[in-house]
Amino acid sequence: MNTKKVIVIGGPTAVGKSLLAIKLAKYLNTEIISADSRQFYKELFIGVNKPSKFELKEVKHHLIGHISIKKNYSVGQFEKEALEKITEKFKKINTLILCGGSGLYIDAVCEGLHKFPKVSQKIKNEIYNTYQKKGLEYLQEELKNNDEESFKKIDIQNPHRVMRVLSIFRASQIPYSNFIKNEKVKRDFNISYISLTMPRDKLYSRIDQRVNKMLEDGLINEVKSLYKFKNKSALKTIGYKEIFSHLDKKISIQEAVNEIKKNSRRYAKRQITWFSRKKYTQIQMDELKIDKTINNIIGNNLINEK
Repeated sequence: MNTKKVIVIGGPTAVGKSLLAIKLAKYLNTEIISADSRQFYKELFIGVNKPSKFELKEVKHHLIGHISIKKNYSVGQFEKEALEKITEKFKKINTLILCGGSGLYIDAVCEGLHKFPKVSQKIKNEIYNTYQKKGLEYLQEELKNNDEESFKKIDIQNPHRVMRVLSIFRASQIPYSNFIKNEKVKRDFNISYISLTMPRDKLYSRIDQRVNKMLEDGLINEVKSLYKFKNKSALKTIGYKEIFSHLDKKISIQEAVNEIKKNSRRYAKRQITWFSRKKYTQIQMDELKIDKTINNIIGNNLINEK
């Protein structure tokens, strides 16, 4: 009987995944593997809400701040590194926590990557040139017309993600969503899927509060320090691209802040859709009564006994 288990904690941004994961890891005396694709980069802190030094000391975290924004990093590389870390840790630990809001990265670890067609450099260049000349909205419309299922699920505010999904379609004339329906890989460990939920109005309020806190903590200065890297894929993301627009004098700081909040809410909606899939057990998150949330997880038989 296989006693090894990975507990997945997913859910939308600002729902409290990290807080619960740390509390649960301490309860189980285990460690956390990050599945937040924005927290992989060592140069990014405030804008990605990276766990604090104190939190990182409380519980051992893996795959946080381990690569540079100067390097390209794929979901395939993450799958390989995460599985290597899981195998290493399972030599001494029976249960690990995989926590984050990047659903595709979680699926890569738990179910394996899907076999996508090879995309030529010509197609990649054509899509990138279209993006440069006609903008993200043009690519979003093309995606919607050819693969509405992916349009509804992916982060369409992320140019890199939209271009990647479109490149699959252009290379094969088959929607990206068709490829991800392929047979899943069977891992040699058990998996419990948890999706943290919260009333939508409360979640949106928490998102707004988080953005305000980021500004107070120095988000603008962090973005300024990264300005020369603004064209890197890792920085074409919420919290950075809006401030870059302000620094380029395209929008005011208040407009930038409003855009961050709006784009964060949109991203949260897509995450909610992703983590609403049948395999996930929906657990109501209560930050003020986090032990109650953990008891709810235990009551649903989602973790091994301590």
